[in-house]
Amino acid sequence: MLAEGMRIAVNTRLLLKGKLEGIGWFTYQTLERIVKAHPEHEFIFFFDRPYDPMFVFAPNVTPVVVAPPARHPILFYLWFEWSIPLMLRKYKADIFLSTDSFLSLRTKVPTLVVIHDLAFEHYPGHFVFSQRLYWRNYSPLFAKKAKRIATVSSFSKQDIIKHYGINADNIDVVYNGAHDEYRPLSHDEREEVKKKYADGCEYFVFAGALHPRKNIVNMLKAFVEFKKRQHTNMKFVIVGRLAWKYDEVEQMKAEMQFKDDVKWVGYMNVDELSKVIGGAYALVYTSLFEGFGIPILEALQCDVPAIVSNTSSMPEVAGDAALLVDPADPQDIAAKMHSLYKDEALRNRLVINARVQIKKFSWDASAQKLWASLMKCIG
Repeated sequence: MLAEGMRIAVNTRLLLKGKLEGIGWFTYQTLERIVKAHPEHEFIFFFDRPYDPMFVFAPNVTPVVVAPPARHPILFYLWFEWSIPLMLRKYKADIFLSTDSFLSLRTKVPTLVVIHDLAFEHYPGHFVFSQRLYWRNYSPLFAKKAKRIATVSSFSKQDIIKHYGINADNIDVVYNGAHDEYRPLSHDEREEVKKKYADGCEYFVFAGALHPRKNIVNMLKAFVEFKKRQHTNMKFVIVGRLAWKYDEVEQMKAEMQFKDDVKWVGYMNVDELSKVIGGAYALVYTSLFEGFGIPILEALQCDVPAIVSNTSSMPEVAGDAALLVDPADPQDIAAKMHSLYKDEALRNRLVINARVQIKKFSWDASAQKLWASLMKCIG
């Protein structure tokens, strides 16, 4: 019906220079490809604060700053339920794409919403009360309001069906990908990274925002157990910003045995993070819950095997390229660290499996699938 010259409005409020994390990267990687692949359509990007020109991907993008900055549930409500409907009317949008799980209940414009996970349904205590209240109240309404839903794993699709009763035919799986910067490093490159971040030693790595769902404390307990069993100079490099409810992590960081063998390096941009992950002996990603878990894929793309949780989407993403653990059991995590450290043949086998597993994922495929999902909303 609207094959030519559509006006496609997009929620781009999480495109923040130097602050891209999971949803932001999904938005960036898919939109850049979609916009450039479809110059016949106009894309109106709705930012909630001044934007960086790097996010205006092509001449067919019209960037618009929409007040107020939506960083709190009250401001979420004002932005999505009042400002966005006005902007959709003003720009005569034919369709609205929202990649951060939220949408507007007060518009008739067909909407594709990307719901990444329902972590707040499974671990409500890990979220700030006001945000938890907003998500648990509005997410079922958003899911029912959307013309279609895209989500990032088969696990998350089934989770949405189970919690919100959405018809499976209305949900499309659009996997994440990994940035092209993530690649196997040469021996010399690995040695340089180890020297810079791990005192020249081999190291395990974790990457992600530091909050309770990431299970940092149990990872550290496991590392202590590993070090007790193995007389090794192995380090543990922790990459990520302090997000929220991190007091227990800070206490563990100060009091733990072998604390000098844990390197806290903070948030990193992709050019440096890709080196730190690529230089690792293995990724340890024992999160309690993930809709996808992009760092797993990033590690596999670097020929770095992984130790990941046996819960939610993580076995789906890791395939046969990881050792699975119970994230609630530090002894299990430590045992897998031990197995991987002692058995070089096992590590090599996981690396070979990783090269097969990563072929299932790419940002090009993600963009194509998201576009196909968007087109199903028309008509």
